[in-house]
Amino acid sequence: MNIVIKNLENQFRYYKSLGEKAIDQVSDNQLFHISNKGSNSIAIIVNHLSGNMLSRWTDFLTTDGEKKWRDRDSEFEISFNSRKDVLDIWDKGWDCLFATITELKDEDLNKIIYVRNQGHTVLEALNRQLAHYSYHVGQIVYISKVSVGEKWESLSIAPGKSKTYNHAKFKKSKALKHYTEEFLNKK
Repeated sequence: MNIVIKNLENQFRYYKSLGEKAIDQVSDNQLFHISNKGSNSIAIIVNHLSGNMLSRWTDFLTTDGEKKWRDRDSEFEISFNSRKDVLDIWDKGWDCLFATITELKDEDLNKIIYVRNQGHTVLEALNRQLAHYSYHVGQIVYISKVSVGEKWESLSIAPGKSKTYNHAKFKKSKALKHYTEEFLNKK
């Protein structure tokens, strides 16, 4: 697999993992809570992400990324109410993305695909979606952090722990690996 494709796959897996770790920290009620009119709950964001992923990654190289069957507006309305439903919808979108990205080849990166008739190279489309998903995962993390409050478990280097973290890193030998590997392999 192309190093660029593998790097992007690692990035997508990193953001999926961040979202899951944030979702794991909230209660069922917090998962569906909408703080004010015009805001979204974590469940709504998950529903939108999944709808986008299914549309963009289904027949990725051969059909427009905005599928005729997609009803984007309905992604912002919740027709389910359980954590299991949220996680199933989450996994369905990510599974579609990873099934597609793992099949991409070097020669695909410069192919042109379309989203709403706007042409992108495959590489541009991958970067576009990575930016879109990281934006929404950031929203999920923020909502989760605000909801959980003082019980929040940091998803990165905890405040006040940078020196300890850096010290441990610099004690190790230099190595070439993707920075997400350590994070993704943590249980």
